[in-house]
Amino acid sequence: MRTPQRPAAAAAAASRAPAAGSRPAPPQPRRGGRLPAPRGSMEEPPALHPVQLYVYDLSKGMARRLSPLMLGKQLEGIWHTSIIVHKDEFFFDSGGISSCAPGGTLLGPPDLVVDLGNTEVTEEIFLEYLSSLGESMFRSESYNIFEHNCNTFSNEVAQFLTGRKIPSYITDLPSEVLATPFGQALRPLLDTIQIQTPGGNAFSRHNGQS
Repeated sequence: MRTPQRPAAAAAAASRAPAAGSRPAPPQPRRGGRLPAPRGSMEEPPALHPVQLYVYDLSKGMARRLSPLMLGKQLEGIWHTSIIVHKDEFFFDSGGISSCAPGGTLLGPPDLVVDLGNTEVTEEIFLEYLSSLGESMFRSESYNIFEHNCNTFSNEVAQFLTGRKIPSYITDLPSEVLATPFGQALRPLLDTIQIQTPGGNAFSRHNGQS
């Protein structure tokens, strides 16, 4: 009588089975040096940090009342903005990048708060990023009231943190002013203005403030 033959698949499985009493081989790291997660487990999601835009009207309502007479068009405000993240407020002016507690400048509370979403960027990485900006794009001498101002900074940082831009009515304000004859006439004078927000502290890498 012939001995029945095991199917080929069963034989292959038997050859791969560990011998009795032997330990299974340890899991091998995936690309990048990470071990595969145990079956059924989930990786802990990264912490999310809220990001806000503080919007201040430097004219305190004067722009809304006087712009139709002076510019021939309605402006709702002269906007200064800052980014709120990791429990501090960060902004750019003629003194460079500065920080303070939220609402801690002499401008007082903001006229408007815009929620920009959340970021996975840790405080450590964010401070490194700000330090690099302060040494490159946003040095104090690079400030220009029309072309490289607080809103330029807020827009850049918002995109780094959340991928979102700040509202266009803020970033479009300089071009709206310069599109008027009055704005063009005043530009040589306005270009010399160096705005420094009272109450801020020059940014320091160690703790976000000096």
